[in-house]
Amino acid sequence: MAALLERMWPDRVVSRMEKRLRTGRVFVDWSQNDVHKTTVNVYSLRAQPTPTVSAPLSWEELAGAARRGCAGGLVFTPAQVLERVAREKDLASPVLSVRQRPPAGLDSAPLCG
Repeated sequence: MAALLERMWPDRVVSRMEKRLRTGRVFVDWSQNDVHKTTVNVYSLRAQPTPTVSAPLSWEELAGAARRGCAGGLVFTPAQVLERVAREKDLASPVLSVRQRPPAGLDSAPLCG
């Protein structure tokens, strides 16, 4: 899919990681789709002896961790993340309601070429 998008819009999309090629373009990082990668979706369990959960963070939480020089408070167990969402809110929920439109031409692009 990344290569197809790059062929269709070479001035707007790049699928190769080289920095010099990415300037002014959207980089579609197909290499993250691998069992050995650590990038996961929100609220996914991470495979560790004691599983932690990939949780969205606020800018304030990140700034606080940076000031303290410690990211320990940004790691959540499954029970902690459930408590956090019940107490505060689901920081990922805006993703479900944000309306976006694809770039002109992309909404009618053929899937095969």
